[in-house]
Amino acid sequence: MGEALLKIEDLWVRYNTDETVVYAVNGISLELDKGENLGLVGETGAGKTTTALSILRLLPKGIGQVTGGSILFEGIDLFGLKEGDMRNIRGSKISMIFQDPMTSLNPVLTVGDQISEVLLLHGYTKETVQNRVDEMLELVGIPSKRKAEYPHQFSGGMKQRIVIAIALACSPMLLIADEPTTALDVTIQAQVLEMMNDLKQQINTSMILITHDLGVVAEMCDKVAIMYAGEIVEHGTLEDVYDPGREHHPYTAGLFGSIPDLTKEEDRLSPIGGLTPDPADLPAGCKFHPRCTRCMDICREAQPVDVDLAGDAGHTGHTGHTIKCHLFGQWSAQS
Repeated sequence: MGEALLKIEDLWVRYNTDETVVYAVNGISLELDKGENLGLVGETGAGKTTTALSILRLLPKGIGQVTGGSILFEGIDLFGLKEGDMRNIRGSKISMIFQDPMTSLNPVLTVGDQISEVLLLHGYTKETVQNRVDEMLELVGIPSKRKAEYPHQFSGGMKQRIVIAIALACSPMLLIADEPTTALDVTIQAQVLEMMNDLKQQINTSMILITHDLGVVAEMCDKVAIMYAGEIVEHGTLEDVYDPGREHHPYTAGLFGSIPDLTKEEDRLSPIGGLTPDPADLPAGCKFHPRCTRCMDICREAQPVDVDLAGDAGHTGHTGHTIKCHLFGQWSAQS
């Protein structure tokens, strides 16, 4: 076990609008050690981005509300900090790469000025800023002489590299990457992921990678958390979650079943039936039961609890592989 960098305990987040209340995150707990990568996986609307925004305390003012739980960073409760102290942490100790580089960059400022802004905000002097800007651009594969250019003069892949340069400029301890390659083609996506991995090794930054792509998680992450309807339904090491010989949550099994297997010849994929539930009107009991092919009566009535599969028959040597499902609660009780 490494040293805990981030610890989320029983986090609850909701959005209050004029028309309804959206229950976005419902009691999740996570822990990330220094130097680790965590993959946060799930369909759109699962609560992944809300979790990331909660860490940085960037929920929409007046709408987003943390109703329970805590987030500890280096042992400090982020919810207990004043806004000025939190502003000092953003960008320097915790940085975030947002989904769309087109909306993350200011179109009327040069890319050099946008990297300089975060450096000046966090204590760099004017004399040292330009050298650091040049260094960061070269680090992400962009010639430093292009720092006087504007975002519209760069391709989508280059814009994402600039956003990554801004996020890593102050060598943060934690990088949150919210679907950083969604807008990129496959070739550029592979280049950006390889670059992020290399930079992580150089700076020794921990990372939370939010994505829909299980292949990206397999390449980048040490731990995996599967989210559904604001809950973590399965959590473990990469080996735990990706091992086909182990038991998995029906939702996890459905996600893997939706991926084409290059070793088999199949006419159709096997997607998960139905749609993700409306977070303003979540079903009773297990949130996944309306779509689950293994649904039991108890699933419709009672909320499942986390079951740790460590020590189950055939699974010795694994620790911390948890699944939130009544199926595993029954098996655990029988064993």
